[in-house]
Amino acid sequence: MTRSPRSASSTPAALANLQAASFCAALLVLAATDAAAQRRAAVRPGELIVEPPTLISLGFEWYVEGDDNRDSEVAVMYRQRGEPDWRDGLPLLRLNGERTVLWETLDYTAPNMFAGSLFNLEAGTDYEIRFELSDPDGVEGEAVRTVEARTRSEPMPYAGGRVFHVYPPGHEGGRQAPAFMGLLAAYYMEAIGGDWSRASPPRVRPGDTVLVHAGVYRDDRTNYSHEILSDFATCCGTPWDGTYYLTQGGTEDRPIAIRAAGDGEVVFDGDGNDVLFNVMGADHVYFEGITFRNTRTAIEAGRKGIAGARGLTVKRSRFEDVGVAIHSDYSGSGNFYIADNVMTGRHDPDSLFGWFGAPWSELPGFDARRRLRSYYAVAVYGSGHVIAYNSISGFHDGIDHATYGMPDGYPDTPRDRMPVSIDIHNNDVSNVHDNCFEADGAMHNIRIFNNRCFNAATGAMSPQPIFGGPAYFVRNVVYNGIFGPLKIHGDPAGVLVYQNTYVGEISQLTPASNIHFRNNLILGQGARDAVFAIDTHTNYSSSDYNGFLPNRRSRVAYQWNSPPHGQAPHYGPEREIRQFATLAEYAAATGQDRHSREIDYSVFRNVPPPDFSDPTRLVDPDDFDFRLRARSAAVDTGTVLPTITDGFTGNAPDLGAYELGTRRPHYGPRPETR
Repeated sequence: MTRSPRSASSTPAALANLQAASFCAALLVLAATDAAAQRRAAVRPGELIVEPPTLISLGFEWYVEGDDNRDSEVAVMYRQRGEPDWRDGLPLLRLNGERTVLWETLDYTAPNMFAGSLFNLEAGTDYEIRFELSDPDGVEGEAVRTVEARTRSEPMPYAGGRVFHVYPPGHEGGRQAPAFMGLLAAYYMEAIGGDWSRASPPRVRPGDTVLVHAGVYRDDRTNYSHEILSDFATCCGTPWDGTYYLTQGGTEDRPIAIRAAGDGEVVFDGDGNDVLFNVMGADHVYFEGITFRNTRTAIEAGRKGIAGARGLTVKRSRFEDVGVAIHSDYSGSGNFYIADNVMTGRHDPDSLFGWFGAPWSELPGFDARRRLRSYYAVAVYGSGHVIAYNSISGFHDGIDHATYGMPDGYPDTPRDRMPVSIDIHNNDVSNVHDNCFEADGAMHNIRIFNNRCFNAATGAMSPQPIFGGPAYFVRNVVYNGIFGPLKIHGDPAGVLVYQNTYVGEISQLTPASNIHFRNNLILGQGARDAVFAIDTHTNYSSSDYNGFLPNRRSRVAYQWNSPPHGQAPHYGPEREIRQFATLAEYAAATGQDRHSREIDYSVFRNVPPPDFSDPTRLVDPDDFDFRLRARSAAVDTGTVLPTITDGFTGNAPDLGAYELGTRRPHYGPRPETR
């Protein structure tokens, strides 16, 4: 039999060459795979954004690519321009892929980015801020960025503008020129009323001040002819609905100011109308020293999808017998300054009452008493707002960032429609049917800090939801709220809970993502079993350096639900439920709160546990002293949080809202001598 010669490819040498080539190819594939994995693990910096500034805070966003293993960080340093030394700021919060999903209304996924804030800055001051991006897997691009930013100054009337004097009907005595009867006569060329109420062009221009002299300004809305010169005139020349429509805008440096003249109380009475002032068509309107009374909405400044205002200022004013004091949920609104006001709603001033569920539903007259007579004192949406030093009571909610829904145009939300960089601080809120403060619907850098919340029937503070975050809750004090200090609902993402004194259990309605607790005092009050029950989609949520008071005889004192350890975020229902009777068991099993400790009410100078035997009972904040006792378990046991714990007095920061030996924050309107 004749054999065919072997082909060249089947010789031993050829086979060896083929195996070697295959091995080299495999090495090349493996090397390419490793290179691709390395590139995905490395971080690539993108756009760095300075958000609209407030008076004492600055917010930032830094977008990145890569870092699939989520181990990159951004350190922050800052200084006033001209200072030689840099100071540490809080590191930016890492965001990437956190989901906020609820019903068919919300479906948001956080971008690949960092975000965060600087606190406790000086108003009207220039700063340099240095950001350093690091990653064990490498930074492909510019790792260090330095930017300049300036905080805003408090809005003030323009000193060089014209001044108009307004007097009420029946005014007796002298008048300063130019003098007008009723606000609209000064604001517009005429205040004609009736069918002609919209006819006159504005008289005021940017920089003008309207000084309103003492008296009550109230139109009779049932009288067709409101014109001031008519025999039938009642006051002020408003249209048939009794609303002051202010459509002439000012500028940031030259607002149109409407101020009390200083010769007695100035009262604008709505006579029970729907809206007293509508400023949706005018930017930079400034109110100071006015009493708004007897109306459903005192100042309407924006409606979702319709119109809104920028630069609204309301200072040192009073709101009495109102359903809503100030409202705007227009996404383009921005840079409001609402400070040093007293706002009183229509709910029972002598009784705390919730709007649903036990114990309220078991009390006489529940159906009537649960109903809305006043909604919220302040509700805003947009960017750059400051709501500070207000005293609020008798509403359903105190101060709200509007729940709103998905950000406009998501995922391509225009920058000027993003709800970012908002300060809510040093407010004193009491006697609310639901929440004292809501951060609901915000995206990045909403900051709720240095506030006091007493007598909140259905949860003190609410991130419901947060789109990416961070939402900061810092140095707040909460007491006498049976449903607890923090109402977590709507799958929020990016919630930072630092340095608070919370009397009440932390218990969630829905899970949260990327949530972190540091330096808090959290004391059980017997309303829930567990003093601290966290439910999170993300294993990188964290908690440490807190002080807890578990409830006596509770089988479960601590709970931490999350995906199985080591697994990626999981947004379905399959989280592991982990419950523990002791802090030691909880810390050992979860790795959380390893530096935390258990405390009791003796850490305070004078704070007894809440008494819910009568859930309608209101308590007076002045009867309590939340300052820490020297050498108590809450002293010198926290961790450093730059710009938040700066100036701590011992070996380490204390726990809770008040650092031993330092001045307590001022809540509510400040003295006028400041």
